[in-house]
Amino acid sequence: MENQPDIAARAHAFLFSEGGEVSYRKLATLLECKEAELKAALDELSKRLEGSGVSPIRTETAVSLATSKETSEVVRAAHKKELERDIGDAGLEVLAIVLYMGPSTRTRIDYIRGVNTSSTLRNLLARGLLERTENPEDAREYLYRPTVELLAYLGVKDTRELPDYATIVPELATFEQQSEPFQTNDGSRTDT
Repeated sequence: MENQPDIAARAHAFLFSEGGEVSYRKLATLLECKEAELKAALDELSKRLEGSGVSPIRTETAVSLATSKETSEVVRAAHKKELERDIGDAGLEVLAIVLYMGPSTRTRIDYIRGVNTSSTLRNLLARGLLERTENPEDAREYLYRPTVELLAYLGVKDTRELPDYATIVPELATFEQQSEPFQTNDGSRTDT
């Protein structure tokens, strides 16, 4: 059997990087171990994380990192306070990019806005205005899309019904074509 703490540490890293639920099968594959070894490592991880504010939450088929029961109420209250605030100009800009340009990576959104949008995206996801899906072209990045709820709130069935859509989309495409190539997360350069 492989070194248990090593599997626990790597499982912790994968769970943190995934940011959501991961099936035991997928996690065992990523860690190159058997599911029984993984479950023992997750028991070890639970012990190591006691009192840290986070804990592994397990179902019969999957595991995720979440706030511990000791800290969940404080985190919930902070999120509630955050969600009561206006989304602000940053949120509106990100929504406009995703609505008018279609599904976009965080790298693309950051490039267009010229600033890091991590917290803004997290806020919009928490409010149910955007959804995050896997990027079929690059498994290391996600695509952000408008939710059905956002479109319903805006009173449109399709993004093409947005105000000035036919004018804004070509202008944004021209902006991207004329701008300098930007660097992606993997260090490569791209023109989109």
